Amino acid sequence: MSFFVARWVVGIFTFISMVHVYWAAGGKLGSAAAIPQLPAEFSRGPRPAFKLTALGALLVAAGLVLIAVLVCLRAGLYFDPISHKALQWGISGVAVIMFARAIGDSELVGFFKTVGGSRFARLDTFFYSPLCLVLGVGLLVVAWN
Repeated sequence: MSFFVARWVVGIFTFISMVHVYWAAGGKLGSAAAIPQLPAEFSRGPRPAFKLTALGALLVAAGLVLIAVLVCLRAGLYFDPISHKALQWGISGVAVIMFARAIGDSELVGFFKTVGGSRFARLDTFFYSPLCLVLGVGLLVVAWN
């Protein structure tokens, strides 16, 4: 079971990493729906909470690939499995980060966000936050089995 879960977790993290590499290379498809929107002020419409830079997208992509490699090492997907406690706790730490992302910052992201109405907010409620929960559970399964 852990091997099956690990394959899915690695696939999802790798796919999301490739999307970030696409954005770093200048691709625009889907990037507007992936950035939280600040509420409208006066007559101006909602605006992105931050500007995605190529370096930022590459750093996120590298972090996501690192997580996928750690899962591969733990589960023995493409390497010999490693059962070191540091790896187990490191993957558990990433799972906690995924759970924290799903819960949110109480304003822009997560299940308990207060700013809604944008495309990002809808996708966050119905896709991004549930995905973070599933990934967090998957990471814990890989780390502790």
